[in-house]
Amino acid sequence: MNKSIALLAVLGIGTYLAISSLYTVSEVEQVIITQFGKPVGAPVTSAGLKVKVPFIQDVNPIDKRVLEWDGNPSDMPTKDKLYISVDLFARWRITDPLQYFLRLRDERSAQSRLDDILGSETRNAVAKHELIEIIRTTKDRVPLRDALLTDAERDLDMGSLVPIQKGRKLVEQEIFAAAAEKVRVFGIELLDIRFKRINYNESVRPKIYDRMISERRQIAERFLSEGNGEAARIRGNRVRDLNKIQSEAYRQVEEIRGVADAKATEIYAKAYNQSPEAVAFYEFTRTMQSYQTIIAENTTLVLSTDSDLFKFLKGMSPDDDVVPARNPGDN
Repeated sequence: MNKSIALLAVLGIGTYLAISSLYTVSEVEQVIITQFGKPVGAPVTSAGLKVKVPFIQDVNPIDKRVLEWDGNPSDMPTKDKLYISVDLFARWRITDPLQYFLRLRDERSAQSRLDDILGSETRNAVAKHELIEIIRTTKDRVPLRDALLTDAERDLDMGSLVPIQKGRKLVEQEIFAAAAEKVRVFGIELLDIRFKRINYNESVRPKIYDRMISERRQIAERFLSEGNGEAARIRGNRVRDLNKIQSEAYRQVEEIRGVADAKATEIYAKAYNQSPEAVAFYEFTRTMQSYQTIIAENTTLVLSTDSDLFKFLKGMSPDDDVVPARNPGDN
């Protein structure tokens, strides 16, 4: 009986020792073995069942996957003294687990150190560049133009972007290069860094909006001024064309009238210049017509005896019968 109990005790102790000396490493982690809190041996990076000294050695798993760092939005000034809120994220992994364990121990400490390094480098990069450099993606970006614009409207300086030297991608590369060198001493490889969101600080946002409104108003005033100038030009052209048309029409009317007068004179000449009697008769009829025009009721004329108008009156006597002119209404 005592032998059975002793055998079971030995088997139990052996099983416990075997379990304590064995451990597994998964595909997504690497292990640092510590003895009394100090690392011993090389890091275990291959997956599988491993052996350690029981009781005095501990297993410290370290993730070897790509990890995420997502910083909190932070307010910082740009080179042109505008405060913006920058939200950044990055991707990193542990490439030297021993160095990482000695200097940081765990992921929480690593995230805290990344907060300090990436936040500092981001602040330095933002302070060295103007806002447009951080907002614009690349320096080669061009504004979109409406396909319905005419060639003259395309030639106008509308919607042109402020020229930049770098652009947001190069600013991100500057932050990445500076931060990657600093985190390498912790056994960390920085894989990528990107701006997630850039926004104006709450304190300066009303001023920015006011400036944007002012700029839009200036552009609207410029368009209005150009429109008024174009309208004045069109009105001027209209008046000029109208005067030209009227002048041409008046010239044509006078030419037609002159041709008609010449034709009428020619007809009169042919009609009344056939004989001396015809000429005398024409002279008499024209003089009679002139009497009707210039002599009205109560008209007093002072004529010399040599006047052409008096020539036909001179031979008339008071006893001559004068046939009075009949009114159209008389029966």
